[in-house]
Amino acid sequence: MAKTKPNNKKSRKREKSVLNRVAASPSKSSSPPVSSEVLLTQATATLQQGDISGSAQIAKKALGLLDVESTEALPALNLLGEIHVELGEIDAAREYFMRAAAINNDGTTGEELGGGAEKFLWLAQLSEEGGEDSVGWFEKGAGSLRIQIQALLDRKKLDAESEAALDEKRRKLAVALCGVVEVYMTDLSWEEDAEQKCEALVTEATLVAPGFAEPWQTLANVRISQSRLEDARAALKRSLDLWKDLPPENPEVPDFPARVSLARLLMEADMDVEAIEVLERLVGEDDSSVEVWYLGGWGLYIMGEKQKNGEVKAEKEDGESWKISWISSRQWLNHSLRLFQQQDYEDERLGEHAKELLSLLNTELGGEAIADEEGDDGDEWEDDEGSDEEMVEA
Repeated sequence: MAKTKPNNKKSRKREKSVLNRVAASPSKSSSPPVSSEVLLTQATATLQQGDISGSAQIAKKALGLLDVESTEALPALNLLGEIHVELGEIDAAREYFMRAAAINNDGTTGEELGGGAEKFLWLAQLSEEGGEDSVGWFEKGAGSLRIQIQALLDRKKLDAESEAALDEKRRKLAVALCGVVEVYMTDLSWEEDAEQKCEALVTEATLVAPGFAEPWQTLANVRISQSRLEDARAALKRSLDLWKDLPPENPEVPDFPARVSLARLLMEADMDVEAIEVLERLVGEDDSSVEVWYLGGWGLYIMGEKQKNGEVKAEKEDGESWKISWISSRQWLNHSLRLFQQQDYEDERLGEHAKELLSLLNTELGGEAIADEEGDDGDEWEDDEGSDEEMVEA
């Protein structure tokens, strides 16, 4: 077969087209490459806007521009750790924080450069081993914070910004110390000197940040474990007084999980009214928590039981205060179980206890909750709020 002649005309035309495209590009202004600092700022803003996956992509792009074994990679590694915590990808988060800790092992690098205690505190909370491993990371974080606090105190005069930084570091140190206390009260409770260590740690926490609620709450937890209920109540009252009259958005108000734990401690210390007040406030902020509705129902049941047995004085002289408390208890528990089913909640023991309490309530009050008590879906919990307020006043 004869060879075909190349279509040079078409080839030349195509080549000319390509050359034109290449030649045209220098005439356009090319964008400079985006720096890692800009990308990390974008990633942080994206995370704050709630786009967690989007922030992860941007932060990974920033990390790709850096030497991952140098201190300049610390901000990206820390941010990626926090992002993966938000994503619920704990193993990945731990890996990023471990890489940051390997670069800045003593925490002496400045926080503005990605150093400091934060990664150590995260690793303490995310530790797979718990126990001594968690304590080790908490102590690393506490050591870093003590150095930073002392550096600020060594200055002759602090401006407002430095004062705020000092308060924040003291707070973080108190949180770290309280974290170690929790480990010694759980994973390491078998150690002979666990109680002595808890005493020393919680004392330091209350001295470091006396205006912060968490150390006093932790002190109350220690006192309850020692069966020193009067001392526990005093610590709980001091913790509550620091924030109970503040609006929810105030930074002095403990976070949601801390206040759930507080409600449990208040119940253990027989401070039932205060526990219900905390739980009502939590429901007002987020009405989707199974645990909060369950604790409210349980607390109201305990309160009604005490009223019925004459253990607490009720304002109503007709002897019916316990019924009001138990009706409210049944409403809270029923709502808790509805949320339990909707969310496929995993704590089966909580669900079983709620059912057990409801069975006791139905026996005492008669049958299931009546229509007037339950109300329509749209009005049910508005009615409950009134019942709860009446109960608290009782």
